[in-house]
Amino acid sequence: MQKSFQQLLVHLESKLAQVGLRQFQRGVERECLRIDGTGKLALTPHPPALGSALKHDYITTDYSESLLEFITPVARDIDTTMMQLSDIHKFTYAHIGEEYLWPMSMPCFIASPEHIPIANYGASHVGRMKSLYRTGLTWRYGAEMQIIAGVHYNFSLADEMWQVLADADGVKLTQNYISKRYFDLIRNYKRISWVIPYLFGASPAICKSFLRPDRAAELEFEQMGKGTIYRPFGTALRMSDLGYTSKEQASLGISYNSLDEYVSGLRRAISQPSAEFAKLGVKVAGEYRQLNDNILQIENEFYASIRPKRVARSGETPTQALERGGVQYIEVRALDVNPFSAVGITADQMRMLDTLLLACLLSPSAPLDAAEQKACDDNFNRVVLDGRNPRLTLIDKGHERPIADWLEDLFSDFYSVAQRIDQAHSCRSYEDTVTEQYKAVLNPELTLSGQMLAIMKAQNLDNSELGMRLAKHYRKEMQSPMQYYSEQQFERWAEQSLAAQKAAEEQDAGQSFDQFLETYFAHAATSARYEGE
Repeated sequence: MQKSFQQLLVHLESKLAQVGLRQFQRGVERECLRIDGTGKLALTPHPPALGSALKHDYITTDYSESLLEFITPVARDIDTTMMQLSDIHKFTYAHIGEEYLWPMSMPCFIASPEHIPIANYGASHVGRMKSLYRTGLTWRYGAEMQIIAGVHYNFSLADEMWQVLADADGVKLTQNYISKRYFDLIRNYKRISWVIPYLFGASPAICKSFLRPDRAAELEFEQMGKGTIYRPFGTALRMSDLGYTSKEQASLGISYNSLDEYVSGLRRAISQPSAEFAKLGVKVAGEYRQLNDNILQIENEFYASIRPKRVARSGETPTQALERGGVQYIEVRALDVNPFSAVGITADQMRMLDTLLLACLLSPSAPLDAAEQKACDDNFNRVVLDGRNPRLTLIDKGHERPIADWLEDLFSDFYSVAQRIDQAHSCRSYEDTVTEQYKAVLNPELTLSGQMLAIMKAQNLDNSELGMRLAKHYRKEMQSPMQYYSEQQFERWAEQSLAAQKAAEEQDAGQSFDQFLETYFAHAATSARYEGE
């Protein structure tokens, strides 16, 4: 039986636990749009100097040719991750001419969806499939939704920490145990995921041009400047129905109660036909519109605020990788781009996330049924739309509870966890971070969303004006020397990635793309052989 939160805190004081607490493994994925000097979407191709978006490990694109994605490798020190991310930005700024990187989650002004170029990954079968998947997203959800940017935080524990937890639970340490405990963490994260948009939501306002007519009457907005609309107490409109969500997926009921249930739920979704998407057609007049007409084209289409992950081998789908080796790490996907950071996230945010995730792991985690999962989703949406409202209540164990009251209890646990982490590092960094973030509990206007709206109102700025001002400032800031990598390393990686793409294209030349897709989806429907104990 799993120990209580307080009992496990005691176990964190052991020598082995102290080693584990110094060994958190992290990685960051940051998305951002390239824009021109007038603040509009850059329509230029992905710069060749950055390498191949298909094959580069650290610099790629997401939905659009203009939507860059920066990826740091796994590191065990926050300062290392921050230096890596900063250097990726510096190299990119040096090779995008007079363009800028948009410092917000919600897009700059977009004149028309037709002006949003879908990412081009070349002529290899994998490259064509990646572009076709994005074409399908356009037909299904619209291009505007796909250029919303976010930050993903990848997190895992070291073997030493898993051994401490297994000993505390009185079980043998196996991959099955690790996977089970990661799902315990995920369920508890789902229960308090609303804390992320409360503290770090940074999209309380959007450009009026982004508001779809069918949503205009459903939500009440106020207006400022020439074309900015906002929710007075909003935190993260990016995560609302206006942004990166899908009503078609709402009925999937993906379970987080075990690895087997999660995998079977995703498999069902990628094989279950959608009447709505079938209306679009798959191949019309000889041209593909989407990969298929199922609820999910591929597993990555499932929009979730957190995902269990394992690095996939060549040819594996995400669920096959999980089946084969179990959960390796978790990916937090609820973070807005921090507009007050040149790289979209800060070291303090990482420390707060470490603390919250470890608290979720240490707390008892009952199964999450459909009713509670709906309540979790409702709580998240309430905070996204009105999180800074001091009268806001959330659903806790079937009852309405003031958000401030719940935050008080959570921060008490966060502080206890932060103390144990600091004890391992012989510092006060985590405690200081929790103390600083607690100020936003006492005063919601100190949250990122509150700070943004305060600046815009005080200076009578549109969302786009604030974004452009910050973009110009960060371009200058990123002209400083690299700290972790070198220009030569980036140049070599760019050359290697371009060569790898060319080799893939030559290998696939003359082969049937239709046959490739048929083989891919036949393979995706199969189960992987489990290699763990």
